[in-house]
Amino acid sequence: MKIKDKVKAYGQGELSRRDMLSAMAAVGVTVAMVPAAPRSAKAAGSDATYFTWGGYDIPELFQPYIAKHGEPPSFSTFGGSEEGLTKMRAGFVADVAHPCNQAVPRWVATGLFQPVDPAKLSNWENVIPSLYQLEGNMEDGRPYMVPMEWGQTSVTYRTDLISPEEESWDILWNPEHEGRLGVIASAGDTWWCAAIKAGVPFEEIATEENFQKVAAVLREQRPLIRTYTDDMTTLEQALASGELVAAMTWNESAVKLRGEGVPVKFADPKEGALTWVCGAMMHKDADVDLAHDIIDSLISVESGTFLIGDYGYGSSNAKAFEQFSEEQLANLGLSSNPTDVLKAGKFQIPQSQEFETKMNQEFENIKAGF
Repeated sequence: MKIKDKVKAYGQGELSRRDMLSAMAAVGVTVAMVPAAPRSAKAAGSDATYFTWGGYDIPELFQPYIAKHGEPPSFSTFGGSEEGLTKMRAGFVADVAHPCNQAVPRWVATGLFQPVDPAKLSNWENVIPSLYQLEGNMEDGRPYMVPMEWGQTSVTYRTDLISPEEESWDILWNPEHEGRLGVIASAGDTWWCAAIKAGVPFEEIATEENFQKVAAVLREQRPLIRTYTDDMTTLEQALASGELVAAMTWNESAVKLRGEGVPVKFADPKEGALTWVCGAMMHKDADVDLAHDIIDSLISVESGTFLIGDYGYGSSNAKAFEQFSEEQLANLGLSSNPTDVLKAGKFQIPQSQEFETKMNQEFENIKAGF
């Protein structure tokens, strides 16, 4: 769907604001409530700015902040964390930015961020410790990234169209489904999912032998794929129509499709799902007080309840899970004891910039048929 069609669909109520912004960001169009020109320094007394993925720039995540300040912070969106980091390296200053765990060490290494003070966060005591005790995240007891949401990348499949003998990543490599499979176009998800399929331990993913093993698995898959895209709406629509019988997606897609009456299942692969956690980092030139207010709102029970109920993602705030029954959580692939779900998944391990560049270049070659 072209961008003008996305905007028309949004105006007619056929497309959510989140999906519209995600699609626009994917092609480099940014909708923002901040000045278009990058700022080389944060102006004293100016509005706080939250730099995030499309779909997280919504008042539902800022009810405590709005109660305190009368309005949400200003927003600016990016289509991917590397895009966001590149913009900040070029001089753009946002008080708070929204990366995911595998990017944190590289973001910290730029010197553009400062640790967050847990003493300034009223909701800190309810944050699940395993989500912030990540490699390269803590400095003198202070986190660089305060976790907000976590989720999984797995296989969403049409239960009325295929009946896999077992839930496995093999679904996306099954020749019987040739031309009816969809995969995320970003190596940030797909390379790691292919590593799970190939049996490559994440601790050893960067060795030359394992790099070639993952590349070979992705080349094997290439002739079977109908769609590579970072636009979840495209995958969801293709699953809903039956054009695709299975696709690599995030939790939210299965939640949305089931809500629309489409018979789908978000698989629990026998090999394990790809698990990720994203959160908030504070810029070195941020308004420290406003930045902490933004972060505290993002990890509140109110925001966590919204993330679980509307997006199907896990909240970093353990108390948010108390707002749902066991049955509701089970339908979302979650649990009242989120640690159980987290332990069952496979967390990405931060890699060097050299590996990231090599991985992305190789995946682009594979998608192009080389």
